[in-house]
Amino acid sequence: MTGLWQDPETVEQLQREPAKLKKINAALMSRVERSMDQQLNAFSLFETAIALDRQVRDRTYQLREALHSIERANEGLYRAKQQAEAASSLKSSVLISVTHDLLQPLNAARLTLSALAEMMEAQEAGLLIDQVDRSLVTLEDLLRSLLEIAKLDAGALRPDVRPFALAPLFEQLRNEFAPIAARQGLSLRIRNSPLAVSSDVMMLRRILQNLLANAIRYTRSGGVVMGCRRRNNRICVQVSDTGPGIAQAQQEAIFREFQRGEASATDQAGFGLGLSIVRRFATVLGHEVRLSSQVGKGSTFVLELEPADLAEVSDEVHETKLTERQYGGLEGAKILLVENDPSGSEAMAALLEGWGCDVATTRSAAEALLRLSELGGAPDAVIADLHLDHGESGLSAIADIRQQLKLDVPAMIITADYSEKAAKQASLYGLEVLKKPVKPAEMRALLSFLLT
Repeated sequence: MTGLWQDPETVEQLQREPAKLKKINAALMSRVERSMDQQLNAFSLFETAIALDRQVRDRTYQLREALHSIERANEGLYRAKQQAEAASSLKSSVLISVTHDLLQPLNAARLTLSALAEMMEAQEAGLLIDQVDRSLVTLEDLLRSLLEIAKLDAGALRPDVRPFALAPLFEQLRNEFAPIAARQGLSLRIRNSPLAVSSDVMMLRRILQNLLANAIRYTRSGGVVMGCRRRNNRICVQVSDTGPGIAQAQQEAIFREFQRGEASATDQAGFGLGLSIVRRFATVLGHEVRLSSQVGKGSTFVLELEPADLAEVSDEVHETKLTERQYGGLEGAKILLVENDPSGSEAMAALLEGWGCDVATTRSAAEALLRLSELGGAPDAVIADLHLDHGESGLSAIADIRQQLKLDVPAMIITADYSEKAAKQASLYGLEVLKKPVKPAEMRALLSFLLT
């Protein structure tokens, strides 16, 4: 045995065994440590994942709460918007309805006053009648302005844009405002124009009416000039006056409702709605309105319009043709009147009888058909209100009368309805329309035209 332990190979082998065992042990320890590190890293990652999941859940909950809060706020805003729109619509509808109803007695008052004026010859009575007439004109202008604003706000007034010549419109405005300017001792020059524009003729006329009325109202001496010219592929209509002028700080404010200046001594101040309507109409039509003014030197309003080709303009200018005709008397003319408003009917009958007409008053189509036999033949003309009782229309009443007579008897519609729908309905029937309050001179001219 002693010899075995002393064998060199055995001794060397035994000496290598511890070193080998140490390497094996070191390798095992290293493997164990790596395994522990991996386990620790995995556990750490697991803990981090749990923490992140919790944060994601918390943030998701917060986001959901925020979204719910936004949805509730949006619902509240939507309900508030609906309520505001409903209130605005109700306001506009009520204003349109009330204004329509107010125009009825105003129409009766105007007609009665005209009939009274033809009966009275004393100078004192004439002065009083003129004073009352001016008050009625002022009231009419206010109601018309309020009605236009209400219809714009309600979206019931939509422009009918088409090409038309400016010359006939300028001629109508000259005939309308020349007497007014002359009464105030002012000169009025409206220069003729061969140009055509693309716009809504009725809305443009209202814009220019308000600009001219405003210029004449606030001008104490001198006059007013209106003309137009081309500029940068646009047509600029310009209204200039020699009035007091407007300070720079006030030039934007005058386009707001109920902003007005000091009128001339011979005219009453307006209600501050004219220029507001100018701005509103121009905005709807896409026209630009500019103002330049110097205190003490006057003001100039410029309206920019789209040019149009004269070749595209219709030759028919009905309203101008009416004013150019010479009208005869109405003595002996048989008139069938269909009007459901008693005061309006009495006033209209008094005015027509003052012109020498023989008037049969009725309140409905059925009553009108009964009265036909009493007239001893067909009437010379029929005048009917557009809106009669129980939803009946004056258009259908005229159609029934013509059918019974088997004759296309001349007829016209009178109405306080300023809507585009009413005008189109009458146009489809080929009937002329007079808006209440009816102007007696305009009615007499149209009636004479129909009878001839």
